[in-house]
Amino acid sequence: MPTPGGAPAGPALTVDVHLTAADLRAALERDVRTGLTAPAKSIPPVWFYDEEGSRLFEEITELPEYYPTRAERALLERHAPAVVRRAGADTLVELGAGSCSKTRLLLDAMAADGPLVRYLPFDVSDEFLRQAAGDLLADYEGLEVQAVVGDFHRHLAEIPARGRRLVAFLGGTIGNLTSDQRRRFFFDLNCTMGSTDHLLLGTDLVKDPRRIIAAYDDAAGVTAEFNRNVLRVLNDQLGADFDPGRFEHVARWNQAEEWIEMRLRSLGDQEVRIPDLGLEVSFADGEELLTEISAKFTPQRVEGELVAADFVVDGMWGADDGEFLLTLAHPYC
Repeated sequence: MPTPGGAPAGPALTVDVHLTAADLRAALERDVRTGLTAPAKSIPPVWFYDEEGSRLFEEITELPEYYPTRAERALLERHAPAVVRRAGADTLVELGAGSCSKTRLLLDAMAADGPLVRYLPFDVSDEFLRQAAGDLLADYEGLEVQAVVGDFHRHLAEIPARGRRLVAFLGGTIGNLTSDQRRRFFFDLNCTMGSTDHLLLGTDLVKDPRRIIAAYDDAAGVTAEFNRNVLRVLNDQLGADFDPGRFEHVARWNQAEEWIEMRLRSLGDQEVRIPDLGLEVSFADGEELLTEISAKFTPQRVEGELVAADFVVDGMWGADDGEFLLTLAHPYC
């Protein structure tokens, strides 16, 4: 639905809302109830990102151990012109709209290559989208911005099919999904894309596990605080009484799945009450709560998963460096 009152939030800005605060609350309650009553407890990583969680993650991206953000940005700085030339797009769609610095690299390359008409950011946060869009409108004269508030598991089809679209899914976020979830995501995305659209996918590559673990377990302990912050979110949002200090941050490489796992390990036996759910949860000493997976890829695995979802790979950048990979693909028609 359009911005309340039907009026744009600013010059050349509209916001389509398909995910309300009530929807997010219901999803949080469902995820927490399901995850904390399962035999192997878990919480989806989407709930990391309250205001403090977002601040901590920005701090993580500046840490010396955390290579993914720098590696992806370096690839975009070098190869964004080649990417947009092959895509031939006049519209940038950004799934999980994130760092404006990466967005600007793509927008600048598109503007230099041909007519840049519109930007379609997609995210779960209405407030974040408005702020990011406002910053860009101030710097790109004539740019049309149509933000979409939604969940990419449910609302991909709500992204306007306008112009020749470059759909960017960056930051290695695809790695937060299991292989089955990725298969479903790529299939759903393909179904929403036209013959002239392209997908730009950012994936972290398999490398020395010690380097990967260090990126998720930094010496300064920022990632540990970020991980424990999800417990504070549950306290704030659901009235829970987690004591974050009684949980230890764990980063573990899962060789069989080729992904890193972030967990919180209970320091002692403890009972946690979540009044808003009418729930009491027991943690045994040493019991772990899974809070995130981040899969790492080989170029062959990326191509295989895309081809299985009826995409054709147009180009890859970064494979020789072994750090991070950008892949451009289009639907097979």
